[in-house]
Amino acid sequence: MKPGRTPRRDFLKLTAKLTAGGSLLASWPGAGGVGAASARPPCNVVIFVGDDHTWRDCGCYGNGDVRTPNIDRLATQGMLFNNAFTSTAMCTPSRSQLYTGIFPVRNGAYPNHSQVKAGTKSLVHHLKALGYRVGLSGKSHVGPREAFPWDSVGKIGDFINRDKSQPFCLIVASHHPHMPWPAKPNGYDPAKLTVPPYLVDNPETRLALACYYSEVTELDAEVGQCLEAVESSGAADNTIFLYTSEQGAPFPFAKWTCYDLGLKTAMIVRWPGQVRPGSVSDAMVQYVDVLPTLLEAVGGKAPDGLDGKSFLPVLLGKADQHGEYVYGVHTTAGIIAGKPYPVRSIRSKTHKYILNLMPEATFTNVVTRTSRGGFWSSWVRDAATNPFAAERVKMYQHRPAEEFYDVVNDPYELHNLAGKPEHRAPMSAMRRKLEAWMEQQGDKGAATELGVKAARQGGGQEAEE
Repeated sequence: MKPGRTPRRDFLKLTAKLTAGGSLLASWPGAGGVGAASARPPCNVVIFVGDDHTWRDCGCYGNGDVRTPNIDRLATQGMLFNNAFTSTAMCTPSRSQLYTGIFPVRNGAYPNHSQVKAGTKSLVHHLKALGYRVGLSGKSHVGPREAFPWDSVGKIGDFINRDKSQPFCLIVASHHPHMPWPAKPNGYDPAKLTVPPYLVDNPETRLALACYYSEVTELDAEVGQCLEAVESSGAADNTIFLYTSEQGAPFPFAKWTCYDLGLKTAMIVRWPGQVRPGSVSDAMVQYVDVLPTLLEAVGGKAPDGLDGKSFLPVLLGKADQHGEYVYGVHTTAGIIAGKPYPVRSIRSKTHKYILNLMPEATFTNVVTRTSRGGFWSSWVRDAATNPFAAERVKMYQHRPAEEFYDVVNDPYELHNLAGKPEHRAPMSAMRRKLEAWMEQQGDKGAATELGVKAARQGGGQEAEE
């Protein structure tokens, strides 16, 4: 933490008092307790999804460089999750699991640009059955259409106000801060940024980071516009507003990986009168848990066959724990040329175990191509004289079969403990749990990877989104 910076929990408590406003605090049922029953119409739902926004890159999550005033304000009005995860750090698998409550291999959309299995139901079906109208504004990137039969929304204000008598669910899926980023940063000086310790600090990386932060601020402005649309409609007090950042940004060791910078996601939930303003949760939740949670929150019931389970008790302040482990799965087959690079992972609150199923292969993606990831070539250049750059370049493309990290003391996963004898027992225990989960999912590891058919996916320049 930089000198003079307010700790995150204290920041949220303080700014909740200063900016949440009397009307919000007055609506919180202190006398009856958070989550107390009340006579209210069916609750509306807004899900705002960022696009390749690393969870750390918000003011409320501790980044002192990037400007995210609207996301930060939302955190003062709701619950911020410190341990929320997607299970795949790519767009289609992340969104498909979020909307279906089913992990990627089971739902079928585990490669990027793929589709869920025929007959798969999504939140659209489940909420429509409860009388909701469901719409999506922005990026879809899931399929087939019959699995996600939402209304396409042009103006979110029109959709929100269309019929006051019918509850709505609105998904706002931004295209920010997905690449391509602007050629020049807007309002960020690369020389003044604090470069995170997982990146090689050089001028090219700083420029990329500044351009990315410019896009994050654009994303934040969209969050503010969406919040304003909900508030001006008069529906805010009866609307669950969930912000999530999706997977990490396309820097090395973030997107397209099973490291925390890829799989961990920002998640903030505001629900006036139910979720305590300025609260923070360390409970471990996953994208597959969101659908059953929302269904229970609006008075429905999750159908059988979902992988997720409701964390509504956490939202209502009745529990501080949820899952014990979260899981990761990454596939490059059908996305890039060359030998596939399948990765699986399991994480507890304290440790991460990663299984690289084909470690003899070379890991490549859009980052390692100078045409779109220009800073990567600077890392390769610097590796000749900079030991840290050399280590980062090697580790990104050539990893051992097993990795094991103490994510409490090594949050950027810089120090692989897999080769140390004292960690063999906990590693083995986590591997057994990971293998049991893979079996339950019908995931055969390398065989599942090699069974991917490119015909299930689209092509073109965005084939590595």
